[in-house]
Amino acid sequence: MERIEYFLLLLGAVFFAYRAIVSTRILVSTIYLACVSALVSVVLYLLGATQVAVMELSVGAGLVTVLLVYAVSVVGDDALDPASVIPKLLALTVVGLAVFMIGWMVYPSIQVAESKGPVDLASVLWQTRVLDVWIQIVLIFSGVMGVLGLLSERIRDPKKEVGL
Repeated sequence: MERIEYFLLLLGAVFFAYRAIVSTRILVSTIYLACVSALVSVVLYLLGATQVAVMELSVGAGLVTVLLVYAVSVVGDDALDPASVIPKLLALTVVGLAVFMIGWMVYPSIQVAESKGPVDLASVLWQTRVLDVWIQIVLIFSGVMGVLGLLSERIRDPKKEVGL
């Protein structure tokens, strides 16, 4: 049963990664990349790497997404897309080879994770890594507030425009 969960999570991550690549809007690609990071962090948690999973979720899905949204708000969403210098067949072959090698390296970890038993996420987050979690919460909250401040529209004061 767990192998089906791993397969579905990784299939979802590959699907979102593909959607991020083929999306024509940068902001939509950013959201897809956040979904990839969230699914990868779930897989890492199920494999027993709880600390790595928490860091991936906070940095990959949180901080990087906020930074990319900020960059899109500064640069704009209509950047030019230059032609690729790498042939599509070569790129697909390299990506397929990389996915196969990662799967080959991760498969033995699945066997080890099954023998360890369940790990309670709440105890890992709120007892073992509580300081890290609070720092990440503050960083993500301040990043989101910063992006909202950048994206908000300024209210014009007619008195300042006239020079009174």
